[in-house]
Amino acid sequence: MADNALHESHDHGPQGILKYLWSTDHKVIAMQYLFTGMAMAVIGGFMAYVFRMQLAFPGISVPGFGQVSAHEYNSLVTNHGSIMIFWVAMPVLIAAFGNFLIPLMIGADDMVFPRINRLSYQIFLVSVIVLLLSLFVEGGGFGGAWTAYPPLSADGDLNQTDLGSTLWLIAVALEFVAFLLGGINFITTLMNSRAPGMKAYDIPLVCWMIVIASILFMLSVGPLIAGAIMLLFDQTIGTGFFDPAAGGDPILWQHLFWFFGHPEVYVVLLPAIGFVIEIVAVFARKKVFGYKLMLYTTVATGVLSFFVWAHHQFVAGIDPRMANVFTITTLLISIPIAELLFVIIATLWGGSIRFTTPMLWALAFMAEFLIGGVTGIFLGASGADIYFHDTYFVLAHFHYTFFPIAIIGTFAAFTYWFPKMFGKMMDDRLGKIHFWGTVIPFNFIFIPLFFLGSFGQHRRISNFEYHPDLNTPFMYDLRELATYSLLVMLAFQFVFFYNCIKSWRSGPKAGKNPWRASTLEWTTPSPPPHGNWLVSELPNVYRGPYEYSNPEHDEDFWPQDKP
Repeated sequence: MADNALHESHDHGPQGILKYLWSTDHKVIAMQYLFTGMAMAVIGGFMAYVFRMQLAFPGISVPGFGQVSAHEYNSLVTNHGSIMIFWVAMPVLIAAFGNFLIPLMIGADDMVFPRINRLSYQIFLVSVIVLLLSLFVEGGGFGGAWTAYPPLSADGDLNQTDLGSTLWLIAVALEFVAFLLGGINFITTLMNSRAPGMKAYDIPLVCWMIVIASILFMLSVGPLIAGAIMLLFDQTIGTGFFDPAAGGDPILWQHLFWFFGHPEVYVVLLPAIGFVIEIVAVFARKKVFGYKLMLYTTVATGVLSFFVWAHHQFVAGIDPRMANVFTITTLLISIPIAELLFVIIATLWGGSIRFTTPMLWALAFMAEFLIGGVTGIFLGASGADIYFHDTYFVLAHFHYTFFPIAIIGTFAAFTYWFPKMFGKMMDDRLGKIHFWGTVIPFNFIFIPLFFLGSFGQHRRISNFEYHPDLNTPFMYDLRELATYSLLVMLAFQFVFFYNCIKSWRSGPKAGKNPWRASTLEWTTPSPPPHGNWLVSELPNVYRGPYEYSNPEHDEDFWPQDKP
C-alpha cells in the first residue's frame, strides 16, 4: 500500500497509448492477457472450422482457406490443440482473471512485483508472435501433434516442418517462462498484500484456486522445460536424447510431457471451478457449503494430480503391473473432483436461485464437465484405454473436459465480472441467446464423436475416403452432423462479440455492486481506479467472503468490509 498515494496522483508511469503497452497496473495486464487470449481463440476456432470441414467434405475447397492437404491438416490439428490449451486456456483463466481478481479480492492496490508482471505478459506476447510466425515459414507450422512425441517431432525430415517445429517449441518454452513469472506474483501477492483483518479463511476461494493452480504449474513444468531443451537440441544440433538409433529413448519424452500434461488439466480446471463457486454463491444467495472442505480437497486434488501421468502411456509398452498402479491413482483422483462438484450442488440446495447469464454458464459448466469426468473413467482403466486409445472417444472426452473449463468457465467469469471490468452491464437477453447457441451445438459436435470413437475411428486421419471401413454412411453422417453443429456454434459467437461491443458502448452503467455480492472487488467503483481504492477508502475485512441470507443481517448479503 506504500505506493497508494502515488497511485492517487495518476501522474506516474507512461501516458497515452504507452500506458497500455508498458503499464504495470494489474488490471491493464489482465486485459492484455484477456484480449490476446480471445484473439488466439478466434485463430484456434478458425483452424477447427477448416479441419472439420475437411473431415466432413474431404477434398472440397474450404471457404476462406482452400484445399486442405494432409500436411496442412496435421499442422491445423496440432496448432489448434496447442493454441487452445497454451494460448487460450492458460492466459485467460489464470493470467487474465488471476491478474484482475487477486489484488481486488484481497484488498491490494497491485501485484507485489508489478514490473515482473509486465515482463510476464511481454514474454507471453513474444511467444504468440513466434508461434504465429511458425505458421508461415517454409514447410508451414508444426504438424507433429500438440504432444510433440519424438522421434517424429525431433526430425524435420520426418515431420516435414523443420523450422516450424523448432519455432513451435521455442514458443511453448517462452510461454512457460511467462507463466512461471506470473505465478510468482500471484503467490507472493496473496501471501503478503491482504487487506487488514483478512485471514486465510477469509480469502475468496477463487483466489486460492488460482494460487494453488500456479503452484501446481510451477512444480510440474520443470521436467518439461528440461525435455523441451533436450528436444530442441535433437532438432537443431543433432543430439540423440530421444533417438533410439543414437542411444536415446522416445518414451522419456512421454514421461516428461505427461508429468506436466496431466497436472496441467488441474492447472486450468481449478480457476474455472473457482469462478463457478463465486457465481453460484451470489446467484443462489447462499454461503458456500464447506469452505474449508473445498480448500483441503483442492490441495488433495493437486497432490494426486502428480500420480496419474502414466495412464497416457498404457499403449507405450508400460509394465502391466505399473499400469494397474496408475489405473488406481487415476480413478482415485475422481473422488476429490466429485467432492468439489457435490459441494457446489450443496451450495445450490435450498438457495434462491436467479438464472442470470453467468449463472447459466456456471450450471452448464457442471453438467458438461460431469460428462467429461465420467467418460474419463473409461480412459483411466488400462483395459478399456487400450481399445479407445487415439480414437475419437478420447477426443470427445478431452473436449467435454476442456471445453467446460476453457470456454464455458471463461464465459461464466467474463459475464459475471464484465460490469466490474468495464463499468457497464451486459445485455442479458443477448447473453442468454449466446449461451443456448453455444451449449446446444457443442453437445451435437461431441456426442457423435463418442460413437465414432467407439466404432474405432482413429483421430489422426485427414481423409476417411482412403479407409472404407471407417467411412460407412452412418459414420459419414455423424461427421457431417458434428461439422454442421460446429458451424452453428461458431456463428453464435458473433452474438457474444456484438453483445460485448454494444454493452461496452451503450450498456447501462453498472455501479459498484450490481450483483449485490459480498467480496471486496465489489466495494470499489466500476471499473476500479488506478490503485483500486483511494487511501481513505482502503478496505478492512471483518468476515468471510460468502455471507448471504444471514439472519443476523438486515440485507441478504453482508460485504466483507462492513462491520
